[in-house]
Amino acid sequence: MVTFEEFEDIAWEIADMLPKEFYQQLNGGIIVQQERKIHPESIANDLSIMGEYVRHKHLGRYIVLYYGSFMVLYGHCDKERIRKQVRKTILHEFRHHLESLAGERGLEIEDAVQIAKYKEKNAKKTLDETEST
Repeated sequence: MVTFEEFEDIAWEIADMLPKEFYQQLNGGIIVQQERKIHPESIANDLSIMGEYVRHKHLGRYIVLYYGSFMVLYGHCDKERIRKQVRKTILHEFRHHLESLAGERGLEIEDAVQIAKYKEKNAKKTLDETEST
């Protein structure tokens, strides 16, 4: 298992490799929190948020990574697998940031479609379980 400090180091290494232009108007930078964050649409607490892009009225724009969420899903993996997932998450959140600056919503729509599929799958699963009893 990767420690919180190792996870932070991985995040900073990846963040440092990104072009400085990505950070335009990202006044809060990248924050790493120890907690696990459950998605508000989660059914039975089975959907973790790995990272999120935040636009706050007073605090500005920033990206949060949730160490606890990564450990729930990837805690059993080696450091390189975790590094790949952290990189994927950071790039995902930067896409939200850059699209926001451009007035685009493509990734927001993709994320909403994924959540709708998740909810549909779980609704069908619940219905199947109800019908079998």
